[in-house]
Amino acid sequence: MVYPTLRDWLFSVKTFAAAMLALYIGLAFELPRPYWAMATVYIVSNPFVGATRSKAIYRALGTALGASGAVLLVPPFVESPYLFSMVVAAWTGTMLYLAVSDRTARSYVFMLAAYTMPIIALPSVTNPTGVFDLAVSRTEEIILGIVCASIVGSAVFPSRLAPTIIERTDAWFRDAAFYATETLSGRIASSAISGARQRLASTINGLELLLSQLAYDHTRPDVLARAHELRGRMQLLLPIMSSLADPLLALYNNGPQHWPEGLRTLIDDVIKWFNRPLPAPSEGYHADETANALRQRIAAMRPPAAALTHWDGALLSNALWRLGQVIDVWQDCRSLRIIITREEGTWRPHFRHWRLGGTQRFYDRGMMLFATVSAGAAVVLACALWITSGWNDGASAVTLAAVACCFFAALDEPAPFVFRFFLATAVSVVAAGLYLFVVLPKVHDFPMLVILFSAPFILVGTLIPRPQFNMVTVLVAVNTATFISIQDAYDANFLTFLNANLAGLAGLLYAYLWTRVTRPFGAELAAARLLRSSWADVALTASTRPIEDQRNLSARMLDRLMQLIPRLAATDDYRHPSIESFRDLRIAFNALDLRRLTRKLGGEAAGAIDHVLDGVRTYYESCVDRRHRQPVPDSLMSSIDVAVARVTAQGLANAAAPTETSQTSARLLRDALHALVGLRLSLFPATLTKPTPTEPEAAA
Repeated sequence: MVYPTLRDWLFSVKTFAAAMLALYIGLAFELPRPYWAMATVYIVSNPFVGATRSKAIYRALGTALGASGAVLLVPPFVESPYLFSMVVAAWTGTMLYLAVSDRTARSYVFMLAAYTMPIIALPSVTNPTGVFDLAVSRTEEIILGIVCASIVGSAVFPSRLAPTIIERTDAWFRDAAFYATETLSGRIASSAISGARQRLASTINGLELLLSQLAYDHTRPDVLARAHELRGRMQLLLPIMSSLADPLLALYNNGPQHWPEGLRTLIDDVIKWFNRPLPAPSEGYHADETANALRQRIAAMRPPAAALTHWDGALLSNALWRLGQVIDVWQDCRSLRIIITREEGTWRPHFRHWRLGGTQRFYDRGMMLFATVSAGAAVVLACALWITSGWNDGASAVTLAAVACCFFAALDEPAPFVFRFFLATAVSVVAAGLYLFVVLPKVHDFPMLVILFSAPFILVGTLIPRPQFNMVTVLVAVNTATFISIQDAYDANFLTFLNANLAGLAGLLYAYLWTRVTRPFGAELAAARLLRSSWADVALTASTRPIEDQRNLSARMLDRLMQLIPRLAATDDYRHPSIESFRDLRIAFNALDLRRLTRKLGGEAAGAIDHVLDGVRTYYESCVDRRHRQPVPDSLMSSIDVAVARVTAQGLANAAAPTETSQTSARLLRDALHALVGLRLSLFPATLTKPTPTEPEAAA
């Protein structure tokens, strides 16, 4: 058992103090529901100041938006209950769709608006004239809690978010070093490697939300920009390292005796450099001379044009080229990490590519729409059951059902989390009942109330900073504070308490059953849809159709891959979907490179490359149409080998008559050769030794 740390205790005491301050002010100003101010403190509080501030601001905006929606929509539709339920569901679904469409902290605005509107609107149906007062009072109570949480969190031993982001990146560096060591050693498949790959992708995905909160942590704009640059380079390392894996594995399969002198030593030195610790903050910043030396050794080992006519030469050239890219990206990551830690230094990127700079993200709009429509339909059905039953407290059931459906709409399988919500709420009902009918009758002043609240709330608060307990403990704290319903005078009725809270539990149980029935698919469906979408984009890259922005297309595909990897189980199979998905991405990037190069290359090479791209497009279109990965046709292998032969032959012809134009063409032809070799290795990973049946030198 891991006991709470001093930081956990400090956070819990600060949060409890802010909650009691909010409750005291709410009672002093005779707010209708001062307990909402107390509950809000637990909702918005975070161990880090930046996260608390961002959540507080966005919660205030979301509450105001939801309250405005309730004031606007209740009066015109309250006389038509079924139509009103449709309006509430439409609002909830629309706001929820906007929330899941934003992966930054801003999504909290729309999430709050999605379920705040039914929380205010549904209890107002019996008294529509009071909806404005209810909306104003709820907004006041929530803003009071937000202000108290922000002030106490910022003034009392504030904890910055930046060190936690550095800790996350350090964990990523350790996983990346292990992943690089295994790849450079010729090992691309094992459960440990697959697990590291999943952790790398999960860390990159989690940093997106953290970096959106970093701006509220008094972080300088230049440091924040460097942090975003670092995440971008971290995202690039996985596919580039994967692009190095196949040519290295082919070289290993050919046997080290066929390697050029110095290659083994070079790889060993790259592995040592990857595992070298980052310099301590006290050390001065200096250029990484090791990386420069490694690049010089790679350049000296690059085979001449004549050697490229043989498969071994082309393979070596491709591996060295990819190794240079890996070194560039890793040096960028190390440099950025050092600059961010010291908050000083200038950065000049080493990895440069024409595809860099895209900002587009991938969203599975179909799944998002289904999830939000499902939540809206749950609200409609719950309202219909409430209306037909005539249950006075049925509004509590509908509102908690709406909250649960909104909370977990973005998850692949929300039902288990909704059930945890139900269990946490049940615990809160019991705790609130004990306080309300056993403890509070003996309380006669506010200091005694604080003393009696302190032990359970502080103990629960120590678990909030831990990710595995965060959801349950926050729900217990918030629901207990809400169900106790502290007022300025004791006025508790057991039957009223029981009826209202049983309605809430019934609503959560209904939400659990609803999500279990309507969304039983889990991560498998999401992964399958991501795979088919990636195949469609690979087909697009190899087609002649215009691409509006190739940078954004590349960014979208990379982002989709980072979403896919954590959904796939760890495995030791080299044909596992995670490895195959990296190969799909490499095929797409190579196809984009070839599309760009064919416009600049003349002679027979351009026609042969077009034939290869047409084969790639046809293959991936068949995968999309049949909704399953198909065997790659052998004819595509022959087409690639012919294209390789044409490219190398044209390169030799240019080398025989050197001019300034031919030197430029030689660079383009080498780039085309690397892309073709990458295509062949990615499409036919089982034939990593020698090209068959048509070898480039034979075709030439």
